[in-house]
Amino acid sequence: MDFAWTAKEQAFRQEIRDFLRKELPSDWLQRAGDDDESARDEFERGFAQKLGERGWLTCAWPKEYGGLGWSPMEQMIFNEEMALHKAPRKYMGNAISLAGPVIMIHGTEEQKRRHLPKIARAEVIWCQLFSEPNAGSDLASLQTFAEDKGDYFQLNGQKVWTSQGMESHWGILLARTDKDLPKHKGISYFLLDLALPGITRRPIVNMADVVHFGEFFFDNVRVPRDCLVGEKNKGWYLATTTLNFERSGIKVTVPAMQLFDEVLGLAKTGINGYRPIEHNPALRMKLADMAIQLQTSRMLSYKVGWMQNAGKIPSYESSIARLFATELTQRLTQLCMEVLGHWGELTHESRLTALRGKVQKLYRGQRAITIGSGTSEIQRNTIAMRGLGLPRG
Repeated sequence: MDFAWTAKEQAFRQEIRDFLRKELPSDWLQRAGDDDESARDEFERGFAQKLGERGWLTCAWPKEYGGLGWSPMEQMIFNEEMALHKAPRKYMGNAISLAGPVIMIHGTEEQKRRHLPKIARAEVIWCQLFSEPNAGSDLASLQTFAEDKGDYFQLNGQKVWTSQGMESHWGILLARTDKDLPKHKGISYFLLDLALPGITRRPIVNMADVVHFGEFFFDNVRVPRDCLVGEKNKGWYLATTTLNFERSGIKVTVPAMQLFDEVLGLAKTGINGYRPIEHNPALRMKLADMAIQLQTSRMLSYKVGWMQNAGKIPSYESSIARLFATELTQRLTQLCMEVLGHWGELTHESRLTALRGKVQKLYRGQRAITIGSGTSEIQRNTIAMRGLGLPRG
């Protein structure tokens, strides 16, 4: 692995930084209104549209589909700078990395014309409707059923743990279309308009009092046949071969590094007159060890980006980077609570709170980070089988 940035990559990073410093003030969250969802959404949409005007919103898409054809390393640099500047990503998630690629690769020309321009202009938010109450890590066990009625499919079932589910306009959906075939072979892939009659969605409030997930109920929903992607009963293969443009884990690592720097600063200067690292060598050792682990996580992310840039296909390396980054984030929030002590438990309403109550909120919210996009156990299985050549247990 080459640790040196090329002159082109350095200039590229500087271009992104200059743009973000101009268009994204460091206090944009306060300007947009922390508690004003409509004001925040308006700001995030406007910011995404500025990215779209430069082609950066779909920067990693192939040029023939309106993208810039950026290299994997350029995309990772872009994602790192976006994370460093705490840039909003509402219109850059599922639509760009999941829905767009599957439409480009497997969609019809009509599906491409209908959806890709709107995604590129930040006009729609997409969600992923895969997980069910009894189908998470074993996704092929899903039971949501789409009965073929000729011109349409009649959809019944339930989806859960859907990120951005409450604010999405469209969803990519996996549903069973043949109950007699083996579970991996009777699944189809759909583009679902979430405004269709018969769809009910409910918010899921997590233990950090945040609505990040939603659950969906489908009651005889008529899904037009032209919303089917690829062949009927071949949806599983579409789901597993969907192009993933950036799998380095840098979007997890960078916010963790920022949190560490903020808490370390408080540990040095003091919290309400209390200096937690004074006369506490054990805590200083923990902070030093955490700094090392964060840099290790960053290097693991760079390794994945470097492999992709060299034309290699990361396999277990991506699992190593993600596993290390997600479990490290949980260890970090635990350490931050230890550093801040009782002040870390206070919410933003208290005048004595540290970092506006952010740490206690993250501590609760990060419990789920080792579940989504493949649990820690799934990642370890991948590393064991693909990386170490161990037999399937």
